[in-house]
Amino acid sequence: MKYLYSFLSLLIGIVVLLPNLLLAQSTPVVVPLWPNGAPGFENRRNEPEQAKDYWVRNIHNPSITVYLPPKEKATGAAVLICPGGGHRELVFNAEGIQPAQFLNSIGVAAFVLKYRLSREANSPYSLDKHPQEDAYRAMRLVRSKAGEYGIDPNRLGMLGFSAGGEVVAMVAYASGKGSPNAPDPIDRLDGKPNFQMLIYPGPLGIPETVPADAPPAFMLAANDDVCCSGPVVNLLQRYRAANVPVETHIYTQGKHGFNMGDRSKLNSIHTWPQRMADWMRDTNLLEPVASQSKK
Repeated sequence: MKYLYSFLSLLIGIVVLLPNLLLAQSTPVVVPLWPNGAPGFENRRNEPEQAKDYWVRNIHNPSITVYLPPKEKATGAAVLICPGGGHRELVFNAEGIQPAQFLNSIGVAAFVLKYRLSREANSPYSLDKHPQEDAYRAMRLVRSKAGEYGIDPNRLGMLGFSAGGEVVAMVAYASGKGSPNAPDPIDRLDGKPNFQMLIYPGPLGIPETVPADAPPAFMLAANDDVCCSGPVVNLLQRYRAANVPVETHIYTQGKHGFNMGDRSKLNSIHTWPQRMADWMRDTNLLEPVASQSKK
């Protein structure tokens, strides 16, 4: 009888702890881009971030937050997410966590980038240097861990909202080649995305001419977005001139900053993430590696 009680106690303990164990397994992991801090700013890496409501500020130790899909759903595709916020803050919940969760639901690994903010009060960072540096490092870091994360390094794209779309532009149209003699092997890898998805992207970084090797693009904005419908239209024209694959959605209404659309009363805006999922599926990004190898 004593052994029966011991067994039952153990069983009850497992049942009680199981939800917490499952939760722990699904808890996102934060990985700093550089183990010793950002180059030139290593002495600031331990300064705490500021987070309230929907935003994160005071980012001095840039990082990726890792969201992996369930193994039975995983396709091997992966996306680095760049939240917006005008380079003053990061809209981390609605333009970072929520899109990561959506991408996980369709089998895509997601990595939310916390990049340094050049327009924040008293920022020591330069708009034309440090976000680009963070984005390149994040892409290379993810590729370096492709085996660990179960992703295909040749199906790694970027998703940018508003100012985050500007960060994507900083790395999408250059070669992205790493330095072959870099002391850190991560910096020898390619930092260019294989595809990009831009949601009401800001105007900075849009090239006058889209190069022939630009990553295929999915773009979406509302026509009444004074800030950021124009960049989408301009990019569409330049993508067409370059004969690079592109899909663009311009909605009549929606204005700026509708995030993942879940709070909008407009049906077209409310359901826009499905358009992104359709594009990913139609371009074979969501086919598991095993399926692609059979073709």
